[in-house]
Amino acid sequence: MTPENLLHLLQTTQKCTFGCPIIDRSVGGGVACNSLTEIVSESGCGKTQLCLQLCHCAQLPLSLGGLKAASLYIHTEFPFPFRRLQQLSQAFSSSYPQISNPSDHIFVEPVHSAQQLFDIMPKIESFLANRDSPLPTRLIVIDSIAALFRSDFDNTPSDLKRRSALFFKISGKLKLLAKRYSLAVVLTNQSLCSSGRRVCPALGIAWANCVNSRLFLSRNEEVVGEGDGVVNGGELAQRRTRRWLHVVFAPHLPKSSCEYVINRQGVVGVESQ
Repeated sequence: MTPENLLHLLQTTQKCTFGCPIIDRSVGGGVACNSLTEIVSESGCGKTQLCLQLCHCAQLPLSLGGLKAASLYIHTEFPFPFRRLQQLSQAFSSSYPQISNPSDHIFVEPVHSAQQLFDIMPKIESFLANRDSPLPTRLIVIDSIAALFRSDFDNTPSDLKRRSALFFKISGKLKLLAKRYSLAVVLTNQSLCSSGRRVCPALGIAWANCVNSRLFLSRNEEVVGEGDGVVNGGELAQRRTRRWLHVVFAPHLPKSSCEYVINRQGVVGVESQ
């Protein structure tokens, strides 16, 4: 597919809402179907929570920005946060009482290696093609893709070549499934340390060429005032954590960003001051 055709496809394709108008506005309406979207995150930014929220929002009717669809959540980092899933499901049901038992439409599959993920692709396609389920499955989340490649490959030329080959096999199959079943595919990635700060996405340039869009989640600590008390001779300071979502690259989107917070109900954007 040429860059021009991909741009047109992503501009006109259906999107899946994040359930927050501020975040949706930053990403052009939500996660695009028929393509691969990567979410790169520093530790503690809430990428898993954002993905769980997306799985709930996929069940919304088309009129509310959803896909009226179930989700397949492939998790590679253990244990899976079932308690947080249930908490988000309860909050979602309170906001959308017409959708009962939303967690019943989020199918969780553990995967322990990149090769296992590739080997179960026929099983995944069979699952997608199943017409007996109440809702079609139109969202796949892989959280995280980096964990699958972190321990299985050494930093040698032969292993790096083998790793890159598996990158392209997996992403190629996911793109094929995305197009065939009009899926939104979201993969999370980790960031590496650079000059003492986590800013560099893991897996390198070879993997960057495998995804269509990349979002980056970051956070920083700010001193907002003086606190009460003294520790080790120094005054305590009041701090707050600010989190941001950035569009790093996407054929159909300009670079943009928005601030968000994480609360009991999920991930919520913050209006610019």
